[in-house]
Amino acid sequence: MNVTDKIKITNEDNMALMARYPDGYFDLAIVDPPYGLGFKTVSIPSDKNTNSQQKFYNDLKEKKWDNAIPNKKYFNELKRVSKNQIVWGGNYMAQHLGNTKCILIWDKMTYIPTMSQFEFAFCSFNKHPKMIKINSNDIDRMHPTQKPVALYKWILEKYAKQGDKILDTHLGSGSIAIACHDYGFELTACELDKEYYDNAIKRIKNHTAQLSIFEI
Repeated sequence: MNVTDKIKITNEDNMALMARYPDGYFDLAIVDPPYGLGFKTVSIPSDKNTNSQQKFYNDLKEKKWDNAIPNKKYFNELKRVSKNQIVWGGNYMAQHLGNTKCILIWDKMTYIPTMSQFEFAFCSFNKHPKMIKINSNDIDRMHPTQKPVALYKWILEKYAKQGDKILDTHLGSGSIAIACHDYGFELTACELDKEYYDNAIKRIKNHTAQLSIFEI
């Protein structure tokens, strides 16, 4: 689906998407694949948890999409179609990504004993490691592993240049699409889960529609 003239998102397997593109077609792949943590990704619901937290716990437990990291074929294909890659959770996938001196560290600024305070991303650029502080609670969450739009905007500012073609093989909540739209980047992305895909499309369309109103 062409959400805008620069944002194309499909509901399909990422291997099918990447197979349609030639070597090095995308300038930068920014992806957030499963970490292989299962439903341990979110804290076990308690009386203090919200309905959304309960849903996220159930989603991860029942859909089982986070039970394993992508296989070697996925990473080979990702490297084939993109010139550079930023992979969230890269510390869980080192056997497929290899060594790098460029690591991104996201300080979530949220200190919960049962949750990770930081997330790491593998970065293929020959640059020094960097840390960014963005509050992970400062979002209207609709996906268990949703990341803030501000985080993707920071990545685009630091590692992309105007005219770059961006790839995301695990769209999730669609935060990267909103960041790419606001900054004018061309994005090709996919999401396998139909529920998450539909919710992301709705979120992105609502965002672009609001911007159009302000521009009139």
